[in-house]
Formats: sequence, C-alpha cells, structure tokens
Amino acid sequence: MKSSAQVVVIGGGVVGCSVLYHLTKRGWKDVVLVERNELTSGSTWHAAGGFHTLNGDPNVAKLQEYTIELYKEIEEISEQSTGIHVTGGVMLVSNQDRWDWLKAAHAKNRYLGVQTELISIEKAADLFPLMDPSKFIGAMWHPLEGHLDPSGTTHAYAKAARMQGAEIYRQNRVTELNQRPDGTWDVVTEQGTIHAEHIVNAGGLWGREVGRMVGLELPLLAMAHQYIITEEMEEVVNFNKETGKELYHVIDFDGEIYMRQERSGMLMGTYEKNGIPWHEVESPWDFSMELLPPDLDQIADNLERGFERYPPFQN
Repeated sequence: MKSSAQVVVIGGGVVGCSVLYHLTKRGWKDVVLVERNELTSGSTWHAAGGFHTLNGDPNVAKLQEYTIELYKEIEEISEQSTGIHVTGGVMLVSNQDRWDWLKAAHAKNRYLGVQTELISIEKAADLFPLMDPSKFIGAMWHPLEGHLDPSGTTHAYAKAARMQGAEIYRQNRVTELNQRPDGTWDVVTEQGTIHAEHIVNAGGLWGREVGRMVGLELPLLAMAHQYIITEEMEEVVNFNKETGKELYHVIDFDGEIYMRQERSGMLMGTYEKNGIPWHEVESPWDFSMELLPPDLDQIADNLERGFERYPPFQN
C-alpha cells in the first residue's frame, strides 16, 4: 500500500468510484480509494438501479443527463458492462398542482436542452399499459430513462480509474483522520497510514461516522427502504413480444411509486412516508451485503395505492 497520495477517497460505492474516476480523468493520477469491505458493499449493493433526469433543479437534471451519457464512456474505457438499459421513461401525475409543477419542470429542462415531452394520458397508457388511465391527468416522457446494474457500474468506474493510475485498497477500514499543521492528512487504516493532501468522504451509509473522525456531525441519516419484485407477469411478457422492447421506467409522483421491468416481471418501489431510520446513532461497520428484514406493513398503504393504479399487480 502507498504511504502517500494527493487524494484519498474513503468509500468504495458508486459515488466513491465515480469520484476516483473523475479525478484521474482530470489528470490527478496519484489518487487512491480505501474501502472497509468490498466495492459496492453498502447502499450501492442495495440500490434498485433506476435512473432518470427529472429534477426540480434543472442544473441537477442536466448533471443527471451527463451521468447517463457517462455510462457509455466508462464501458468503452473499462470494457466492463454497466448493465445499462435505456428504456425511456414516463412520469405520471394525478392532481393539478403536480401537473403545473411537471409542466414547469418540462419548460426548464427544455431550456437547458433536456429533451422531455409532455404527452397525453392516452399516449402514456400506450407506452405503459399496466396503468389505469382514469387515475391520472398528465404525463411527461423522456428518452433518457431506464435502469442499470449498480455493481457493474461501480466496477466499471473502478477499472477505468485503475487504468488511468488510481489504486484501490479493499478490506481496509479507515480508523482515524488526523490533520497535520500544514493542512495535510494522515489517513490511518487497518493496513497502515497514508499521508494525503486531500481526503474525500464518500462513506455513504458510514459518511456520518467518517465525518466524526474530523469532529463533524454531518446531517446524514440512512433510511430503511423497500421495494418488491414480482414473478413473471403476462402483461410484461406480451408487451415485450409485441413491441420488441422492455417496459418503460415509470415515476408516479402522487402515488409515491417508481417502477421498472425486472426480468419478465416488475420492480415496484415506494417513497414511503414516515420512513424508518436505519441505525439512528451509529451504522455498524460489519454490515455489507445483507438484506434487511421485510416490513410490508410499513409500505402497505403505498402498495395498496399502487395496486389500484396499476391493476395487473393485483394478480
């Protein structure tokens, strides 16, 4: 392991590996990433993998569009698949306030060159036949929506960064961060100490704990989040056969639901209210790729709403 580096990135999820790759892309070659377990062994491993460009801040929407294009770049450099499926996506609303917001977001996005399109409910139902059109009043379409493999994407970033000079140390938890009088840092790890000009906290679920190493109490709190994956659905299989395409990515704002195809079934996730914090005080360092216990009661209201708005899920 190196004893010094310009930058030490702490955390080997998709964010940490993206930071590492972008540093090398900008010419910073003396950079390392330190991961307490294996790459992706945190929130990245648990992610549903959906991506979209819609955001209330149009600059963030433009950044998200850049990221989607970036996946092609890192695949070409690393020859590592990100598992990307650019299906296109439909955003649905069912009340006037949300419709006004969606139209305003569309106008901002078009101004920045993000190619969204307002579409009729009839058109939306053609694109996503699982929906009950009577439940909605407006929709927006964007071609750059879809899903990917979070693990594959992380490893593509990591491999591309390594190819440009970065080093990655796994199974090596950071235990202390000590600043020298000149402003540089001693990054104390289980395998030794690295002297660094700069450190980047990409700790994810442990970002709060990394912040505490330098006396900062960061306003971070991980929430236990759930999604369901169905068995094969006849409607999905028929759509695939008839169109030669996957079903589109969907965000239902009023239903607080997102959906995408998963094999020959569907993944449905919820933005549940009154979310449950995951370890309010301290995240356990030994947590990695374990599933949390299911708690369908916590998302029962969302699922009931989803089954009403998308009747094939009832079967």
